[in-house]
Amino acid sequence: MGRLTKYNKNIKMANIATMFITMIAVLIFVPAIEHYSKSGANLFKMYVNGTAVGIIDDQQAVEGLMIEARKKIAKESTELVLMNYDVVLNGEEVVIGQVDNRDVIVDNIYKTLTEAVQKTKKRVYTVKINEYTVNLETSDEVMQLLQRAKEQYDADNLFQVELVLDPTRELNVLTTRVTAKEDLQTKEQVVFPEAGAIKAVNDMVDEAMKDESDEFNLGLISLNFGENVEVVQAYVDEDQISTLDQAIEGVTKDQEKSVIYEVVAGDSLSVIAEKNETTMDKIIAMNSNIESEKSVIRVGDEIVVTIPEPELSVVRTEEVYYEEVYDEDVQYVDNDEWYTTDMKTLQDPVSGFRKVVADITYRNAEEADRTLVYEDVVMAAVPKIVERGTKTPPVYLKPISGGRMSSGFGKRGAPVKGASTYHKGIDWATPIGTAVAASSSGTVAKAGWGSGYGYVIYINHPDGRQTRYGHLSKILVKAGQTVKQGEKIALSGNTGRSSGPHIHFEILVNGTQVNPLNYLN
Repeated sequence: MGRLTKYNKNIKMANIATMFITMIAVLIFVPAIEHYSKSGANLFKMYVNGTAVGIIDDQQAVEGLMIEARKKIAKESTELVLMNYDVVLNGEEVVIGQVDNRDVIVDNIYKTLTEAVQKTKKRVYTVKINEYTVNLETSDEVMQLLQRAKEQYDADNLFQVELVLDPTRELNVLTTRVTAKEDLQTKEQVVFPEAGAIKAVNDMVDEAMKDESDEFNLGLISLNFGENVEVVQAYVDEDQISTLDQAIEGVTKDQEKSVIYEVVAGDSLSVIAEKNETTMDKIIAMNSNIESEKSVIRVGDEIVVTIPEPELSVVRTEEVYYEEVYDEDVQYVDNDEWYTTDMKTLQDPVSGFRKVVADITYRNAEEADRTLVYEDVVMAAVPKIVERGTKTPPVYLKPISGGRMSSGFGKRGAPVKGASTYHKGIDWATPIGTAVAASSSGTVAKAGWGSGYGYVIYINHPDGRQTRYGHLSKILVKAGQTVKQGEKIALSGNTGRSSGPHIHFEILVNGTQVNPLNYLN
């Protein structure tokens, strides 16, 4: 019995020793098997684009693994390589688990990402002008593009275009700088030319010109681009790269652009359309407040128009010499006793003659500004002098409330026998007894019977106009009486040569009837 017990003890000790040796071997020869004591997911199977690439125990390691794999791919291409990938971690809680070697995981990620490479992008120079962009392969093509945009207005190549860092941007963005070449500083100075049809006039002022020491650099004196140009390096698909010829056409060819136009005196929709090389239909379509060709526009109104203009405009200033017949601006003498509709010419104008040096600024081919640098008046112009009123003229209101316009101004068929076929006023059908008010303040000139008018009232107004109110049933004022605008003066009726109850209303300017609708507010 004692021997058996001793034998059993020896067996137990041997088993314990074997287990111990086995554990030592596992720790030495299988280092990737680790013991986990924390609760929750502690081992993660990593998937890239749905493909298992390895097992990790630290979620924070994912970013580093992806970066190493991407660097490995980038080393194999001189161009930018873009790829799509999606990383998923499936975690589980284990006591003992195996973690894959980092290099093995990176290699697996590399193989998976290589399959996900979409396309190789080309490095280009992107030129941005407002919302317009174009991609060119080289910086030399960018310079040629800008040079072509400039040279149509700089035939002598006096200015050069440079690409410089934009100081207003934090990133490396290039912009343009246009500077005069050195020979511009020393170019031959030009004085006034003489000869031509006005040589005799020039000879008359030669003596006066002797003492003039000023000379002028005639020609192109400044040039720049009208829009901000940005140039950056980027990576795009090959089919997004333009040839130089395509870029030149896209940048320099006129495009329809929307701009704000302010209405000035003398403008109409047709005039504005002609000025801006567009059509009235386009103007109407672009402006919701303009319903038709007959819509009223006023000085100072701002409307949207389209003008032909290239994507990249060139703004330049030229110093020019010219001789011209000129007129002085009209001079006005204000008369506070007159209405603004009253004017009288006090002096007729006489044109003058002068020699001028001016700085003229153009935006592309259109003149934008003109500044006189020098003026030699050979024969002074005499200005036109006009006396004008400053008082606001009275306004005219419809003489009744409501009513239906039954007859307009002008030609018509005779409504009753003996009536005129040319109507000299406006008729509003209204029940007998409707209140009739003075259209504007003034003095009653006539109040009584007026043959075809029936009972009628004439009122003279301070601006020289007269209003007439006919076919009345009752008159409430008398001749010589002063009335205010809106004051009740009569009741409507059906007297005289009338086809029914209504009010007949006229406005006379210089004794002649005009269409009242053109004067009523």
